[in-house]
Amino acid sequence: QVHLVESGGGLVQAGGSLRRSCAASESIFDFNSMGWYRQLPGERVLVVRIIVGGRTEYADSAKGRFTISRDNALNTVFLQMNGLKSEDTAVYYCNANRLYRNFWGQGTQVTVSS
Repeated sequence: QVHLVESGGGLVQAGGSLRRSCAASESIFDFNSMGWYRQLPGERVLVVRIIVGGRTEYADSAKGRFTISRDNALNTVFLQMNGLKSEDTAVYYCNANRLYRNFWGQGTQVTVSS
């Protein structure tokens, strides 16, 4: 069973920054992709992910403000969130995908106060 342990998140004022991390219990090279999703009513939507080979995919709302990176030696991906807006408020989940299986972190609340 894959374990994803998240850290970071919390409360920040609009315009501020947060840095999230997600540590996997296995090598990140074992996954097709790793990234972050956020929970909206009734669905979990992609924020950003890094795909095997290093290509990244960003939601339009994240482009220019959020940056995903990874440390292969630590099996960890990072999410730098800058220029946060109140509409970024949500529970964010780390995700790792392998073939047809998705693994999820515990989820962490990010609250942006205006």
